[in-house]
Amino acid sequence: MGPVVAVVGGGQLARMMAAPAQALDIHLRALVEASDGAAGQVLPDAPVGAADDETAVRHIAAGAQVLTFEHEHVPHPILQTLEREGIAVRPGSAALRAAQDKLHMRRRLSQLGVPCPRWAEVTSLAELKAFGEEAGWPVVLKRPVGGYDGKGVRIVHAAEDGADWIAADGRALAEEKVDFRQELAVLLARRPSGEVRTWAPVRTTQVDGVCSEVVSPAPGLDAAGADQARQGATTIAEGLDVTGVLAVEMFHTTDGRLLVNELAMRPHNSGHLTIEAAVTSQFEQHLRAVLDLPLGDTGQMVPWAVMVNVLGSTLPDPTGAYPELMDRFPQTKAHIYGKSVRPGRKLGHVTVTGQNLQELRTIARAAADLLEGQAP
Repeated sequence: MGPVVAVVGGGQLARMMAAPAQALDIHLRALVEASDGAAGQVLPDAPVGAADDETAVRHIAAGAQVLTFEHEHVPHPILQTLEREGIAVRPGSAALRAAQDKLHMRRRLSQLGVPCPRWAEVTSLAELKAFGEEAGWPVVLKRPVGGYDGKGVRIVHAAEDGADWIAADGRALAEEKVDFRQELAVLLARRPSGEVRTWAPVRTTQVDGVCSEVVSPAPGLDAAGADQARQGATTIAEGLDVTGVLAVEMFHTTDGRLLVNELAMRPHNSGHLTIEAAVTSQFEQHLRAVLDLPLGDTGQMVPWAVMVNVLGSTLPDPTGAYPELMDRFPQTKAHIYGKSVRPGRKLGHVTVTGQNLQELRTIARAAADLLEGQAP
């Protein structure tokens, strides 16, 4: 048996690590929330347990070469304890904290000199009001811990709009509302020995706080801007000592600046198209990186790649649309995650690659619509 990689989390990211792990003869073991969940359906070694259960985390780490993650929701003290006992945790607890706590992230990025939106920690309505008057209303308010896919983020037009979050958490992150021309993401991988490889920056489009479409390479971003985005992401990875895949979400502002919005230290929705478009996918690269193996080529093999998420469906099972999907759009690659259907849930994605960007966007959207049960 090859090396053992233990991953905390049983969602689609762990599921999509399974194929490259099998190809490389890596034994992937996942701590899953449910045996019939996305990863539990495809991984033979998938004990059920919670990410905040130290006993369960210890169980999957036993005998593994490395412990890694498909989400950031593992309590910091558990990871610190495992590290003190000599278990390889990648990314490490100190790095992961910047993805777990948005206020800590902003402090560390500011220390590294990374351009970010204007921000402040607010612990009272008076502090939020003062920031809003300085930065200008409306203000973006974020809960420091636990938010994802648009959750834990709101636009506030007055201090009173954030009263409930400040009362509940005792603190919040207030940021200026950035006027941007597009949202970008830069993915890279870094291994403990220091090697770093980046993929092409991509454009992401959000609907109700959830990623809807990703285009690679990012349209309208010139070579100098792409280099700046890659270098900014590398500065973060090295400054925070990140190992594994790092996703850096950025605003490309109307005046041409690149401001860092969010971080994720794991494979990321914005990198799913690397499965079809890049020499090395983000999932294979993450496994290589956490095992400290030489990293693969991140070059894009096609002029354009477009990914569209499947968000909810009127079908009882999106795979029921396969015959029509495969007949009408044979160039489309569909990935369905085995999740039960509910409104707005991320059930899968489709990717198309080729030379005509507008045609690819149209095909990808139409293919996702079929899987969502929408009439053609």
